[in-house]
Amino acid sequence: MNWQTAAGLLIPFAGTTLGAAGVFLMRGMLKDGVQRGLAGFAAGVMTAASIWSLLIPALSHAENWGKWSFIPAAGGFWLGVLFLLLLDHLIPHLHRYSDQAEGPKSRFQRTTMLILAVTLHNIPEGMAVGVVYAGLVSGEAGITAATALALSLGIAIQNFPEGAIISMPLKAEGFSKPRAFLYGVLSGVVEPAAAFLTVLAAPIILPVLPWLLSFAAGAMLYVVDEELIPEMSHGEHSHIGTLLFAAGFSVMMILDVALG
Repeated sequence: MNWQTAAGLLIPFAGTTLGAAGVFLMRGMLKDGVQRGLAGFAAGVMTAASIWSLLIPALSHAENWGKWSFIPAAGGFWLGVLFLLLLDHLIPHLHRYSDQAEGPKSRFQRTTMLILAVTLHNIPEGMAVGVVYAGLVSGEAGITAATALALSLGIAIQNFPEGAIISMPLKAEGFSKPRAFLYGVLSGVVEPAAAFLTVLAAPIILPVLPWLLSFAAGAMLYVVDEELIPEMSHGEHSHIGTLLFAAGFSVMMILDVALG
């Protein structure tokens, strides 16, 4: 693994870290409208990344299946959805704006379960970046460095508000700024971990690359539907979440097309 690959895998984590650092610069709590807008933007980026960076390449890499080329894309997609559904039932976590925890009963504090919810949906993002870079490292998947970088940058952009959404509420609940920042950073650690493990398994991944690309897409869209869309629609009716969803979608689409 060269330094360029390692840097590409760490770019999304840098986005989370920079977002969490906002706790040192801002006063008070993020306004509800801002949080909804950030959730909408993140949802838009993840949706576009799922389509342009994952599902379309999955279909392309399965062209030798002929008219059945949809099978790896559709099959992997549903495996990703079901994988996240399984994690939802196995890991105790709590979504923002919800008073009822999901998963098995536990004695975890509310803060811990909120962090677990974000950590849970960071897993498919890390896998998505790892799968694309694994294809790049193999040199046989037709994935360019620019395409991989576009996905990393897109995930980093949507991770920036996520880091702030974790650290700022913790500060408002009484946590010190350094501690709130640390928890915000820790929520994103799973991304580079999942990405590095995926790249290390590159020789195994290549034969099933279309399945894994669509697997990551299914898992990411599960997160969008399960968590981000409800968050951007929470509270009084507003178009801010919808508009920033469109903005996030456009940004990721432009990155992928321009760099890919």
